[in-house]
Amino acid sequence: MAKLDGRRALVTGGGTGIGAAVAARLQADGAHVTVMGRREAPLAAVSRHYTVGDVTDAQDCRRAVEAAGPLDILVHNASSGGGSGSRDVLDVNIGGAGNLLEHAEHGLIERSGAIVTVGSTAAVVSGAVAAGYNAAKAGLVMWTRSQAVRLGPHGVRANAVCPGWVRTPMADTSMSRIGGEVDETYERVTRFAPLRRPAEPDEIAAVICFLASPDASYVTGAVVMADGGSTAVDVLMVEELDA
Repeated sequence: MAKLDGRRALVTGGGTGIGAAVAARLQADGAHVTVMGRREAPLAAVSRHYTVGDVTDAQDCRRAVEAAGPLDILVHNASSGGGSGSRDVLDVNIGGAGNLLEHAEHGLIERSGAIVTVGSTAAVVSGAVAAGYNAAKAGLVMWTRSQAVRLGPHGVRANAVCPGWVRTPMADTSMSRIGGEVDETYERVTRFAPLRRPAEPDEIAAVICFLASPDASYVTGAVVMADGGSTAVDVLMVEELDA
């Protein structure tokens, strides 16, 4: 018997990248998975249970939660890239999480469910651009920890996963914007990460699905850095690392 048999899950941003990998893993573990996103074609390729919608629209979130049924697992993976306007990034990351929880909370409490949000290393370290993205991901992480405190007495767990660079369509666009051939740019931006490579979507999905599963029954309020060790690096020592 799969560990998630009978569990119901909703994954936002579920058509591609990390979201699609999470949906596949949850389904393999026996969960009934509904995916939500803005484009129908990739959603339909991931699951026959899907809702086309935007997490910034409260009514779209209501429809998605109602279609999924009372939830055991809510994975808020929908995101807006660092090149987007600050308001859009905040609305998708933090506003979207709030919209979803407003409609999913009753079922999650009833079923002692789990919330997993997908943050970013951008929540804790910053570059010279994308201040809105950094602020949005930092806010999402603290929002998640706040829900862990608020909903913990009701049996609901809430955790955040913060990936570094992951090979996804959105990250490919970032590589193109940075400049150069995509594979070479991935190598360049991860050259100081201890594992010296970007993650694959399934590697991040594995962490998310662990936190959503009964195996993590005593884990809540956690912020897991799934970044190949990049945030462990002392930037003052990068010349030594590059030697």
